[in-house]
Amino acid sequence: MSTVTIKPGGGHDTTPLKAARLPRWTPYAVAAGSLAVAAGIGLAAGLESRMQWGLIAAVLFVAVSYVLAARVEGTRQAKDRLATSLVWVMFLLAVVPLASLIYETVERGVKVFDGYFLSHSMGVVADDEPGGGIYHAIIGTLEQVGLACLIAVPIGLLTAIYLVEYGRGKLAKTVTFFVDVMTGIPSIVAGLFVLSFWILILGFDSSGWAGAMALSILMMPVVVRSTEEMLKLVPNELREAALALGVPKWRTILKVVLPTAIGGITTGVMLAVARIAGETAPVLLLVWVNPFINTNPFDGPQGSLPLYIYQQYQSGTQAGYDRAWAAALALISFIMILNLVARGIARWKAPKTGR
Repeated sequence: MSTVTIKPGGGHDTTPLKAARLPRWTPYAVAAGSLAVAAGIGLAAGLESRMQWGLIAAVLFVAVSYVLAARVEGTRQAKDRLATSLVWVMFLLAVVPLASLIYETVERGVKVFDGYFLSHSMGVVADDEPGGGIYHAIIGTLEQVGLACLIAVPIGLLTAIYLVEYGRGKLAKTVTFFVDVMTGIPSIVAGLFVLSFWILILGFDSSGWAGAMALSILMMPVVVRSTEEMLKLVPNELREAALALGVPKWRTILKVVLPTAIGGITTGVMLAVARIAGETAPVLLLVWVNPFINTNPFDGPQGSLPLYIYQQYQSGTQAGYDRAWAAALALISFIMILNLVARGIARWKAPKTGR
């Protein structure tokens, strides 16, 4: 498409309306070229770290993309491509460590990760001997995390509902302040609090229940904050429509607000579970160590996956290292399965938008 302009002296000038554009395959070609050049620079300079090669390639990719776009498409489009390139580079910088962690855990963990490892404990196996498993640690982790959820999730949900739907005045501000303070509490502080109150003052013994109380303290502010933000995203028109029909406020919250935000609330709860499932300090202080199977979280020490990983890696033997990596793989799989189940429940319970 072009436009025709009549010149004063006669004739005409044709100016294209559509500016020149780089081909769609340009970013891929630039990325491949940047990787090749970065590899050459790394080999020539004697850089052994592949991370250094990747950083050089990222800088080349951003710079070359901007220069090409500026020459062909103009400065405005070049700035847009610069922002897009930076977003992709930052995305890869975030994904690479995660992918590397998963790959390393799977590669090292599969050596002893089998049915025997999942169905046996360390009761009759020393830390420097091969064999044994994580059955006792799995039971302890499931019970402790489950009890923490039973404590933290209802309290967190009700607190968030109060802050969003009812909270006004000094009480709401005070609750918000303390939730913000609890968000930054180190895990060891929560463990020391329960240790001083539950064990030293009240005189109870170490148990999975004591660890669950400390984990619930860490979990609660995450549930409150995530639920609060999800409830704020629910349009007020939905609340007003239900109230206009004469529906009580509590029923509006139960039947309209919560189902609308159930997906985000579930995700927030899973983030909180993921945080506490890997905590070691409160478990070490309150649950202690038990290589045998203990299915009663209210009586005596229990095992747990984070503490098991710490113990086995600290043993300093190859058998201990293999068990530690396998337990780490089991912990990651546990969190992944929980997230998948939670997303499935959220999708099942979410309000249907189709006709």
